[in-house]
Amino acid sequence: MDPVIIAGLIALGIAAGLLGGIFGLGGGIVFVPVLLLVFGLPPSVAAATSLIGIIAGSAGASAMQIDSGHANIRLGLFLEIATAIGAVIGAALAVYLDDTILLVIFAAVLVMSGFRMATNKQKEIEESEKRGGMFDFSYTDDDGKERHYSVEHPVGSVPMCIGAGMISSMTGVGGGTIKVPLMNLYMKVPIKVATATSSYMIGITALTGAVVYIMDGVVDFDYAAGIAIGAFAGSMLGVLVARRLNARHLKKYFGVLLFFIAAIILLQAGGIL
Repeated sequence: MDPVIIAGLIALGIAAGLLGGIFGLGGGIVFVPVLLLVFGLPPSVAAATSLIGIIAGSAGASAMQIDSGHANIRLGLFLEIATAIGAVIGAALAVYLDDTILLVIFAAVLVMSGFRMATNKQKEIEESEKRGGMFDFSYTDDDGKERHYSVEHPVGSVPMCIGAGMISSMTGVGGGTIKVPLMNLYMKVPIKVATATSSYMIGITALTGAVVYIMDGVVDFDYAAGIAIGAFAGSMLGVLVARRLNARHLKKYFGVLLFFIAAIILLQAGGIL
């Protein structure tokens, strides 16, 4: 492979990992458009290759997040059972779906992600007085104080997680765009815990979907290796930057950019580009 392409893939991995770490995304929201529009990969190959980068990025980010004490491992593993099932279904479907359909689905995910980031919609969770239940947890906030919270609707979240897994592996996006608001708005999980737990889950979801793609021979390993190297380093840097940066306004600008990218993807799906 041309050294320039290799350097470009590593740079893409670093940029996607950095943005993923800052905004709590898996990086696929950056990987897939660039792999489609710049490197010219078919939608299913771009999605499959993106998942490899997400796995690497999640490995770096989750190590940092778990160290912070915010990630809820027990809750993440519970939700990941359903999400992994969805990931297998989504990857299996993506191989047979028409490229135009995949592009439209991905554009819809971009619009949803952009809306969430532009509006910065999140819920402040009041501290729970419950203790000792299966879904009663605590975490240490940035001020050093231990805070308690109780997860609501754990069973009701299962079908939503299956859907999140399907969309994640079908489009090559980590699924943080769905999982974070699901945990925060519906399950009443504090936003910091939801973001950290999503970062932890993303890698497992991506791995599950990637296995299906690999079995079907869809993954481009040359491209995947380049973005994985960059994503691992970029994600750890992104988590460090996120701890020191108020990304509220940056999220709004990035959300608007996602709307623009979605429009380009739709034009490509319509054969205009």
